[in-house]
Amino acid sequence: MTQETQKNDDFMNKSLAPEEQQEQPQEAVGEDSVQTDNSELLENQKYKEKYYYLAAEYENALKRFEREKSNIIKFGAENILKDVLSSIDLFELTVQALVHDQDPKIKNILVGLEMIRKQMVDNLSKHGLERITSLNALFDPNFHEAVAQEINAEVVENTVIKEHQAGYKLNGRLLRAAKVVVSKKN
Repeated sequence: MTQETQKNDDFMNKSLAPEEQQEQPQEAVGEDSVQTDNSELLENQKYKEKYYYLAAEYENALKRFEREKSNIIKFGAENILKDVLSSIDLFELTVQALVHDQDPKIKNILVGLEMIRKQMVDNLSKHGLERITSLNALFDPNFHEAVAQEINAEVVENTVIKEHQAGYKLNGRLLRAAKVVVSKKN
């Protein structure tokens, strides 16, 4: 050090009281440590927020995957069931066509066909298939498809009076709407 810088340092040290000399460096150190602590706290808070956000997203994704899995299990066979329903419709049409035949052989065949149809429907109902009751019910566009209207003064207007094709629900969700004829007034 040069003599001048040493004299300046000595002068500064002498001009400041001993208490001020000690406080000055401590304040500078204290401010830096407080700022560092605050920035660390803010950074930690940001990481915590990100963690909670990601944890919530993860939980939501798990719930969504579980719902989707459940829906796939419940409704995965929907397309196959639609095809099977057309076979059941053919059984019903055959039974309706043969019900008035008097031949004993035809009657036996009719009994066999009806047993097969009933067994198919019972087996499918175990897996959530449910037939929609349409006859004599009020028309509901959520479950019925009106193919015609007929004048009928004996029943309330918009009552289903004929069913051309049965409707079905799978686990409470519409699989196929019933095709019906609805009553109307003059």
